[in-house]
Amino acid sequence: MEKRHRHETAKHCPGAGSPAWSFGRRTLQAQNLLEAWRGAGQHDRALAVARAEHAASQSRRGQADAMGRPHISVGQTAGWGNSQQRMQGAQFSTPAMGTSGGVNFGTSVDSGLATRSVVMAQYPLFNAARDAGQAQLRTGAEMGNAAWRAARSEAMLRTVQRYFELATAAEALRLAERQARAVQRAQAEAHDSFALGELPVTDIHEADAALAGVRAQVEAARLQVALAQRALTDTTGLQQPVARLPRHDVGPGESVQAWIDAALAANPQLELAQRGVRLAEQELARRRAGGRPTLDLVAQAGLDRIHGHGDYGRATNRNRNAVVGVQLNIPLYDGGMSGAQAAEGASLVERARAQLEQAREQVTEQVRAAWLGWHSGQARVAALEDGVKASAARLDATRLGRKAGDRTLLDVLDAENDHARVALALAQARTGQVQQHLMLAALADRLDEALLAQVNAALDGPEAGDTTRSAGTGAVTRAVGPVRKHTLPRKSGQTRSHGRGLRHQPSHSSSPAD
Repeated sequence: MEKRHRHETAKHCPGAGSPAWSFGRRTLQAQNLLEAWRGAGQHDRALAVARAEHAASQSRRGQADAMGRPHISVGQTAGWGNSQQRMQGAQFSTPAMGTSGGVNFGTSVDSGLATRSVVMAQYPLFNAARDAGQAQLRTGAEMGNAAWRAARSEAMLRTVQRYFELATAAEALRLAERQARAVQRAQAEAHDSFALGELPVTDIHEADAALAGVRAQVEAARLQVALAQRALTDTTGLQQPVARLPRHDVGPGESVQAWIDAALAANPQLELAQRGVRLAEQELARRRAGGRPTLDLVAQAGLDRIHGHGDYGRATNRNRNAVVGVQLNIPLYDGGMSGAQAAEGASLVERARAQLEQAREQVTEQVRAAWLGWHSGQARVAALEDGVKASAARLDATRLGRKAGDRTLLDVLDAENDHARVALALAQARTGQVQQHLMLAALADRLDEALLAQVNAALDGPEAGDTTRSAGTGAVTRAVGPVRKHTLPRKSGQTRSHGRGLRHQPSHSSSPAD
């Protein structure tokens, strides 16, 4: 009966009998950070929207150039109409009547089909509103460039964030499965000791409760891994991605003031605010120019034709005209519209300037927060590395004390949980430190593939002798057999892996590595 109980426990324990990181019996390979970003460059939906918006903004340069070129148009009109013409003081000659002068005559066509054909060319010589509009379009194109750089940096940060969310979720799953294996062994030993009369029944209940709790943790961790995978897939298009944790960060290198100066000089969002001020000033100039005269060079040729009933029957009148010259337009009165629009434009300029100052303050604070976050994260990582070593030593001592009878099963489980908690906190601190550094680079418009390559080079790799483990995630991809009786590692078989807690070499080939 005891053997059957242990067999069922092993069968249902997460990590015992099934690969922790094997989906559909298929071992996943770790993608590096650059692969994830390159996938995001082709698949990220927000980046695709930004790319289309950037392409649209660049067409504004062509629009600005077109406003300074001649405009040529052709017009055609047709409909029913009447025509009456009066000629006074005309002079003409005919072979029969000779030359006549001072002749007055008139013609008319009633209820006829009238057509008008016009070809017109217009070239602006002076138009202040047009000049301001041209400047606005060019500024809009420059703003499009800045917006694209900002969107690209945001996409990089988003990819990095989701990549490390998957890495930390996988690490949490690994630690939870390691706890599950340890608790399962402890439970099996507790049942054996109870059967021999060496333990009270309360230890059995504690072991059973601990195993149930850690199973729930494992399932929750698996859900988080699945969700993180889905999020990274949505961003990168990579199917069943696997991420790696960073070993360390390359560091920002410069002082906080140097980073602030760099951000104030190159931050894309700040540049957008600066261009926004210029755009508002150009809009104000355009509105003020609405009441100013305009001068255009024009050339026009037209043909008017009407066919219908005249004074003496059917008749057709044709009239050809052509003109080349200048056209002057002088606005006299628009009801106060120009003045009201100019007043609104002046207020919009003040708003844009206030937004610029606000953006400067925000960028400065963001840089300072990211820089301080990295440096505080550095201290936190160092403290957690020491904490991992200390918790591993405590776990060793507690296990030995358990064998000697000085520690209880609950003490061992608490030590296991503490070690896993500190190890996970270390992984989260390292990823947070990297993200703070990349945020700092993004604020100064220095986030690019070269920096991602540096970060990628600092990602964790497969441990020596473990060819089945996904690099950096700690996720074991090999199948683990059922846990057998007396599988706790002996003292001689213990080795320390600094920064990762204890790594135990099992005494039996079928036991999982902790």
